[in-house]
Amino acid sequence: QVQLAEFGGGSVDSGGSLTLSCGVSGYDYFGRCLAWFRQSPDKEREAVVKTDGYGNPNYADSVKGRFTISQDKNTLSLQMNDLKPEDTAMYYCADADLFARNGRYACTSVYTHWGQGTQVTVSA
Repeated sequence: QVQLAEFGGGSVDSGGSLTLSCGVSGYDYFGRCLAWFRQSPDKEREAVVKTDGYGNPNYADSVKGRFTISQDKNTLSLQMNDLKPEDTAMYYCADADLFARNGRYACTSVYTHWGQGTQVTVSA
């Protein structure tokens, strides 16, 4: 059974840093597309960073230069620096199917499995 579990959230002051981790179990995640999403009560869910079919990250403009995704065995991490109050949200890791088409790898647009989320709160 596929399971994703986030941890590492917390409360920090503006300008601070946090590292989120997502433990992946139930499959070899090197065959999946992984991503981090976030959602706050007054906003729609947004993708923070998505990996493409080759594992290359695509960051949301709002976090470029501040957030960095990394993968190590069965753990997906998100290093968040220079945090701002607008980064306050519940953060989720999720995965999508990886497939091959016309000789290239790509990810489906639907994210199949989701973790339970971890809260990040940034104070001004």
